[in-house]
Amino acid sequence: MDRAIYIAMSGAKQNMWSQTAHSNNLANARTTGFKADWTQARSMPVWGEHYPTRAYALAERPASDFNDGALVETGNDLDLAIQGDGFFAVQSQTGEEAYTRRGDLSVTPLGQLINGEGLPVIGGGGPIVLPEFEKIHIGEDGTISIRPAGAGPNALAVIDQIKIVDPDLQTMDKGTDGLFRPLELPPGVAVLPADPNLRVASGFIEGSNVNSVNELTSILSLSRQYEIQVKMMKTAEDVSKASERILQIS
Repeated sequence: MDRAIYIAMSGAKQNMWSQTAHSNNLANARTTGFKADWTQARSMPVWGEHYPTRAYALAERPASDFNDGALVETGNDLDLAIQGDGFFAVQSQTGEEAYTRRGDLSVTPLGQLINGEGLPVIGGGGPIVLPEFEKIHIGEDGTISIRPAGAGPNALAVIDQIKIVDPDLQTMDKGTDGLFRPLELPPGVAVLPADPNLRVASGFIEGSNVNSVNELTSILSLSRQYEIQVKMMKTAEDVSKASERILQIS
């Protein structure tokens, strides 16, 4: 009976983990540029010094769903959506370069260009800092042009260009902070290079690609599976006690 209990116990634990992943997807159904996480389950043998006689359930996140979310028109000059593949380069909380599809940008009182998470947006030479301006325009290639404060209506100055990368999606992994990073980089390369062929649409943001109905259905299904796993553990315990009583009688 210990085998059945072990399988049921590990299955219940992994059901809870999968519920957490789907709940996180559902909670981010309205988060700009969010990419849903996939989950899958499989059986794994317990390896040791001898031949494996036990198996356990394993739930894992094999990848993220990189399908585009719906474009939402905002009319805000600082809102950007990447057309097709690609990621904006940002500076993470730990100071390293990471990548996101989130393009709801704003400018801080100190002139720093940040996204909706408050992360600095990276340009050609690092985080982008803008001088005081009256009007801003971001071109399709991510080039930032401004009309400086007090300048004439035709006085436009190019300040920087937003770094947009186009990596192999199979090499990208999402961290616990929701940002993407490449699993491997070529020798001597610290960050991904910018791709000049990528284009952005100004005045739009990309919505989340989470399907709320599918996520809610998955959560309900996992809840039923969890209940079944608990019942299996109870049944295994009852069978074990019955066996003990038979041995006592004999």
